Amino acid sequence: MSDSSPGASASPRAALPMPDLRDSFPGPFTVSPHADAVERHTGEWLDTHPLVGSPGARKALCNITSRGIARTLPTADIDSLFLCADLFLWLTAFDDAYGETAGADDLPGLVRRNAEFIVLLAGHHDERSAGEESVFGAALRDLLVRFEERATPTQYLRITAHLRDNLFGILWEAHHLHAPDRVTLREYRAMRPHTVFVRTVMAAAEVALGYELTARQRSSTAVRELESAVADLAGWINDLASYAKEATREGPDPLSLPTVLMRQYGCDIEGAFRRAARMCEEEAVVLRGRIIALTAGSVGELAHHARAMEGIAASYVWHVEHSRYAT
Repeated sequence: MSDSSPGASASPRAALPMPDLRDSFPGPFTVSPHADAVERHTGEWLDTHPLVGSPGARKALCNITSRGIARTLPTADIDSLFLCADLFLWLTAFDDAYGETAGADDLPGLVRRNAEFIVLLAGHHDERSAGEESVFGAALRDLLVRFEERATPTQYLRITAHLRDNLFGILWEAHHLHAPDRVTLREYRAMRPHTVFVRTVMAAAEVALGYELTARQRSSTAVRELESAVADLAGWINDLASYAKEATREGPDPLSLPTVLMRQYGCDIEGAFRRAARMCEEEAVVLRGRIIALTAGSVGELAHHARAMEGIAASYVWHVEHSRYAT
């Protein structure tokens, strides 16, 4: 099953220059036949774990999460799709509720909320805390139990490590949100994959698709460049898609790639978008090249990983067209 979504460059909302990714990721992107079932499941999971209060926000979040995961993992079994959709829904819902502006206005509160999750990620999810467990804590406990049942010990450790990175990234972003001028381009590029959650999706994909790289394969130049290109592209195109909506908020410019580029190079917003679009296009070329090299005539673990990274990149290219990013 496939969709007919255009690349990120075709958005009718884009008044500023957007990257043209049609050569590297032309679409249509393959979609799991279970997409509708995944969307129904995410709604049912939120009935059990009410992470989102607004019916409209809940519907939009279930839609973009389920449809995105259906493109990320089009060949995965339905239970794996359910699990990965719930994971990404949890991360996004928590960031929406307690990260960004809410976190910036109450950093100590965000630290306290993160502390509950750190205890669970440290391996104590089978122990009930003496105090009252939050809704997000209960939902994370459910996710960790389900991942532990399916993952190898190494895969499970990688997922929990990336989730800790996500929590730190959300806190880092909230800390700098009201003063983005303190963030350098180098620092922003290093942190952005954690705040867009893409490396956590990579780790979950190995569990969902039933393969695992060796340590030697994971540390190879080919895999590191492949994963870095996916991580960069995911964060950068997300920044370009969300900039107009975030710029409508009161306060300083959004903490995003265009803002950092404007300060780094002394350009206006259009110039920053042109530079960022070129960065996306160049990274997409690198990514496509690595995918071709690793999948040419191969059916081994590296080929499986390259195809998984292709699905992740395609889902991020697709998702920036969603109404969630409309102004």
